[in-house]
Amino acid sequence: MIPLSITQDELKAIQNSQPIVWLNNNYQNPASAPSTPNADELYAAEARLKRFAPLLQRLFPELEPSHGLIESSLIKADRLNSRINPVGGSLYLKADHDLPVAGSVKARGGIHEVLCFAESLALKHGVLKGVDSDYCALASQSARDLFSQHTITVGSTGNLGLSIGVIGSALGFKTVVHMSSDAKEWKMERLRKRGVRVVEHDADYGAALEAGRLETIADPCGYFVDDERSPNLFMGYAVAAKRLQAQLEALNIKVDADHPLFVYLPAGVGGAPGGITYGLKHIFNEHVHCFFAEPVQAPCMLLGMAGAPGAVPTSIYELGLKNRTDADGLAVGAASQWVCDATRNLLSGVYTATDEQLYQQLYLLKDLENIEVEPSAAIGCLGPEMLMTEAGQKYLDSHHLTHRMANSVHIPWLTGGSFVPDEEYQRYLAKAVKIST
Repeated sequence: MIPLSITQDELKAIQNSQPIVWLNNNYQNPASAPSTPNADELYAAEARLKRFAPLLQRLFPELEPSHGLIESSLIKADRLNSRINPVGGSLYLKADHDLPVAGSVKARGGIHEVLCFAESLALKHGVLKGVDSDYCALASQSARDLFSQHTITVGSTGNLGLSIGVIGSALGFKTVVHMSSDAKEWKMERLRKRGVRVVEHDADYGAALEAGRLETIADPCGYFVDDERSPNLFMGYAVAAKRLQAQLEALNIKVDADHPLFVYLPAGVGGAPGGITYGLKHIFNEHVHCFFAEPVQAPCMLLGMAGAPGAVPTSIYELGLKNRTDADGLAVGAASQWVCDATRNLLSGVYTATDEQLYQQLYLLKDLENIEVEPSAAIGCLGPEMLMTEAGQKYLDSHHLTHRMANSVHIPWLTGGSFVPDEEYQRYLAKAVKIST
């Protein structure tokens, strides 16, 4: 196992599946990030999604109100704030659990990745004459005939597979999703109904990812969506930060030295939270503080970020963990090295939580705000309480934030839930009620 920037007490807590708050000692150290992305790619991704908006509106009628943009609302949650925020300030929920088309945080990145591939094929084969063309041409039979010659493959715990499958099948691509053992049956069935080939695995996310990669290598017309190292995915996720900036401005919410912003992001392999973190730090710089949140049984990003720059991330299995969690979207054994190296100087820290804590937050979201999410999406709501720990207070003190918390804004990022079948959600809720009352 490579050396990790964690204390012996932290290591023991991780091995015993106990919640911890880990502060990133490479935060604000640019030398620790050997693969910093180019910010121009963020603006290129934003422009691409705008170019595709008319086509997306045609393909998905639910996008008509947003004129083809895939975006979620920012919800003020005063009742929840009074229960979960002991540090002061206001609380808003970024409602990616309700994102149209794919129903999770993976929608922007996954759909952007497929649109990049579709755009490149269409430009190469003359279906589009240039980026100023009418992109609704990609709904034509000639475009579908072109796309049907190609297979898009991805490995997933569930939500990324949904986003890739939905947009891939809508455009006419053959689409294959390799699902890990913890993927939910309803997610696989939703894909099958769209004509997506689902390959089930008895192993974890890493095995599903590798199987998809090997299948694509053998296919001359194959395209692999690599959740571990895709700039197209990463920048698709990063666009969310630009959208959030506009929402905050519309609400006259300041983000500056006297009005710090705290964002709490559920983390699996790292692509979505890493991309969002990159976008937020590019816009708000030192005035935004991003924390990843993980189950105690799958703290892969914590181990990855605690490793050395350029090093292969330590697997949770090396520490004796079993990856057993109801937070299926976060059940990943090893983090993306590319994401770790791209964001190592941007992330404030990582906190972990038990499944019981996730269910308590799931219950509060329903009881106080009538918001329904899957367990993995509820973990962000533990963020403000995390700041009351010894490590959290150390972070606030060292960054001169303690006396500014009355003016702070906290945003738990809700990552999935609206597509969960009602009977499945009711099982979540029943367990949450039992734990919480």
